[in-house]
Amino acid sequence: MARIAGVEIPDNKQVAFSLVYIYGIGKTLANKIIETAGIDKNKLVKDLDDSELVKIRSIIESDYAVEGDLRREIKSNVQRLIDINSYRGNRHKKGLPVRGQRTKTNSRTRRTGPRQTVAGKRRVGRA
Repeated sequence: MARIAGVEIPDNKQVAFSLVYIYGIGKTLANKIIETAGIDKNKLVKDLDDSELVKIRSIIESDYAVEGDLRREIKSNVQRLIDINSYRGNRHKKGLPVRGQRTKTNSRTRRTGPRQTVAGKRRVGRA
């Protein structure tokens, strides 16, 4: 397996699909990186030679924030919002939806997780 940005990417997949395994690289960015490196997008990772892998690594390291750096940056941005006591920061702190979604009926995943059943509450059947 090839190691790029600290991540083992799968050998028997096309380069574009393997790069998506790196945090911070999606389909569009993966295609852009391959195009910049001048590599055929249908090529498998196991068929890449060392010079092509070095090209990909250098492009990712020089131009993009990925993996640990990106995670750290996002975490610091959220922490900044919490520290300045903004509305969005308070929503992050409370674990509620941040971008204006309703919470009366939805937002199950942000609030409590799976539905909790209440003991003693029973549906009355029809006669």
